[in-house]
Amino acid sequence: MRNSIHKARFGRAGLKVILIIIVAFVVGYAVRGFRVSAPADTGHDHTSEAGQSEAPQWWTCSMHPQIRQTKPGKCPKCFMDLIPVTSYGDDVGERQISFSQAAIKLMDIETTPVERKFVEADIRVVGKVDYDETRVKNITAWVPGRIDRLYVDFTGITVSRGDHMVDLYSPELISAQAELLQALKAAGNVKTATSELVTRTTLATLEAAREKLRLLGLNDEQIGKIESSGKPVTHITIYSPMGGIVIHKNAAEGLYVNTGTPIYQVADLSHLWVMLDAYESDLPWIRYGQNVEFAAEAYPGEVFKGRISFIDPVLNEKTRTVKLRVNVDNADARLKPGMFVRATVRSGIAMGGKVMVPDMAGKWICPMHPAVVKSEAASCDICGMDLVTTESLGYIVDTPNEAPLVIPASAPLITGARAVVYVRLPDKEKPTFEGRQVTLGPRAGEHYLVKDGLAEGELVVNKGNFKIDSALQIQARPSMMSAESGHKHEIIEVSDEFRGQIQLVVEKYLSLHEALAGDDMGLAATAAKSAIEALSKVDMSLLSGEPHNVWMARSSGMDKALDAIQNAADIDAARKTFEMLSNELIAVVVQFGIPESRQLYRIHCPMAFNNKGADWLQADKDIRNPYFGASMLKCGEATEEINPKTK
Repeated sequence: MRNSIHKARFGRAGLKVILIIIVAFVVGYAVRGFRVSAPADTGHDHTSEAGQSEAPQWWTCSMHPQIRQTKPGKCPKCFMDLIPVTSYGDDVGERQISFSQAAIKLMDIETTPVERKFVEADIRVVGKVDYDETRVKNITAWVPGRIDRLYVDFTGITVSRGDHMVDLYSPELISAQAELLQALKAAGNVKTATSELVTRTTLATLEAAREKLRLLGLNDEQIGKIESSGKPVTHITIYSPMGGIVIHKNAAEGLYVNTGTPIYQVADLSHLWVMLDAYESDLPWIRYGQNVEFAAEAYPGEVFKGRISFIDPVLNEKTRTVKLRVNVDNADARLKPGMFVRATVRSGIAMGGKVMVPDMAGKWICPMHPAVVKSEAASCDICGMDLVTTESLGYIVDTPNEAPLVIPASAPLITGARAVVYVRLPDKEKPTFEGRQVTLGPRAGEHYLVKDGLAEGELVVNKGNFKIDSALQIQARPSMMSAESGHKHEIIEVSDEFRGQIQLVVEKYLSLHEALAGDDMGLAATAAKSAIEALSKVDMSLLSGEPHNVWMARSSGMDKALDAIQNAADIDAARKTFEMLSNELIAVVVQFGIPESRQLYRIHCPMAFNNKGADWLQADKDIRNPYFGASMLKCGEATEEINPKTK
């Protein structure tokens, strides 16, 4: 009986506890709902405890903190309820975050001061070893005739200056020798009693006959033998004018040649050229006469040296590179024409990114032969040209008073055209960091030049900056991933069926992109035809009102671009139209969104179309440039991630 009473009392007490919990939950939910969803009371002036007017409320997603909206609702990515952004307090700004000393150690954060110093840029280029064009000679026939003997009958043979190369039979040469012998005989018949005029004329005729043979390729020794023998030779021997390697054999025995017909080509390999390809973005650091270090694949670990002797004044529009010519001594003949090399040009950088070479101060250099450098005005020992000052070639030869402002290359977080650094703020009780957008100059080695946004002496985070950025994202504060301009893409609400049909067009577009990146015009035309078919199958009846008008305008532009690509005369014309197609399709996927199972990236190449720049879409971040193809396949960077149904 007691047990029954006890159970009854316990049951009633337990029921009361359960009821209290339910009531508390309902009240809490109602309060939360009021705080989250209730509209502001416009009839009252809400102020904070500090007496300040209420700031606009922002709402974010706990799973995707980059989402920020001015009203409650659902996260466009995961459809979770948005939560209000917490206040940061009066002492911490929106782009600032504080940590304890223990947290700083755990995050392994390191800072370095912004400083002014002269840094060095390493420009890495590739190229090939080539012949020195000034040391390549052709051995040609000086008279018409028949080749009866080739002493060098295959390429690759080393010859010395004066080595015999060819025996040539020439009727014209025999006639010239007969003239010599007749003139020689006439000179011998001149008597002392003969007038001075006749004597001078006879001797002049003899000398003219000798000079004619010299012009036909005979040397003085050969002419002397003809005169001593009194008989013309039937063949002329052609000798090598220089030492080197026979690199081309253009004739065969029995071949009849005319005057000037090339028979051999000989190259002196004791001096070579290294032809390097420098991207146009590296040209600010490159100067005539700079020293270059390079390594050949055949000799790993060994460094060769040369000097830039020529910078091509014309840019290659296909590769977006400029040829650099480096003069190299090759007395040991280890370097071979055609070898692949990797080279480094090191440039000291002064204010404004100017090249600084203090050891060239007061020097004079030959504009034709950079190896000729003197300490005073003079003429070139090789070509006789007047030397010019090194300053006239674009060098800063005196150390400037002020060095450029630089930060470590690991400090900025670069996304697209923006760069964000985290600066440690002084005079704070707790370590506090502020995200700051900066304007960077070019990269010079392990540093970036800073144009704007930082001052000398400020501490920037060079290790652990991604951790700070992640902490800001978790707290839904502006970070590297936040757009500075505040611009948001408004997604037009359409059915999933319509988005799926757009995706079919996107798939054909991606095939077209791959064809252009692979330099395959035939495949590109086929892909364009498939894209036209996919575009024609999009059901416009699924749209109405403004979405219908937007689609009509965009689809018309895409249809015209695809038709032009399909009928393009060459791949260059197709690439120009592909840019128009890409711009239209990018606008479509941004405005209408893409299916949840898909992912797209907007890629930008700043060098396309004479540095105008152009965009395209990819399903991944592995850059494959459709505007340059194999010549510059990796030129570009992902500037925007287009997520399902939202930006």
